[in-house]
Amino acid sequence: MYRTHNCGELRASHINTEVTLAGWVQKSRDKGFMIWVDLRDRYGITQLIFDEERTPKELMDRAKTLGREFVILVKGSVIERASKNENIRTGNIEVLVSELTILNEAKLPPFTIEDETDGGEDLRMKYRYLDIRRNPVKESLIFRHKVSMEVRKYLSDKGFIDVETPYLIKSTPEGARDFLVPSRMNAGQFYALPQSPQTF
Repeated sequence: MYRTHNCGELRASHINTEVTLAGWVQKSRDKGFMIWVDLRDRYGITQLIFDEERTPKELMDRAKTLGREFVILVKGSVIERASKNENIRTGNIEVLVSELTILNEAKLPPFTIEDETDGGEDLRMKYRYLDIRRNPVKESLIFRHKVSMEVRKYLSDKGFIDVETPYLIKSTPEGARDFLVPSRMNAGQFYALPQSPQTF
């Protein structure tokens, strides 16, 4: 099981509950005797804690290797957070980690995956797959999805049928191989399936 809860779900009512979480490492703070890791998924952030008094040395050593955007799975117990953070929904608790599995290591991202990022637009477009992890972009995509689903549901309830047909356009000189469709109205002429997103 990859998780019992998501990273935006745990509250004070879950204290003393054993949980399994998975997600990306948002940031890590190493004080030597104690390590805090912010674990992020698309639902929120949960703080993890590794404490040398309660955490085996081998686990502490592995926690020290965690970098930004590492994908990890952890098991542990929900405890009350000593220094509460009212800015996030999970700010009253943290998870004392008992097991850590690194699912995938990651290179240092070219910009911070945060609401206020240090990456310019060109850089963020180059690494779009990283940019969509940021809340402003993610929330826009979720909002678009919800609007689309409501429109489709409304039209479906009214008896409409959603039919998607391929777009046929004039061939563009992109150098890639075209998928050609003969024109029934104009003998010897062809349409092409689109291969250039910028055409639209």
